[in-house]
Amino acid sequence: MRINVDMALCQNYGQCVFAAPEHFDLDEAGDLVHQASADESARADVEAAAMACPVQAITIEG
Repeated sequence: MRINVDMALCQNYGQCVFAAPEHFDLDEAGDLVHQASADESARADVEAAAMACPVQAITIEG
């Protein structure tokens, strides 16, 4: 599956990091970094991260 983050919406709250730390992280400057894709086995975690985002900046394709 493909993980998309609209960086124009993202406010770097980090809720996705708590929900799926294998796929989302904050860099040293506090900006979000994420994997562009994930295996199907990680779907539940990535969906939880998308739902946790307060500004709904995360979408999943596939």
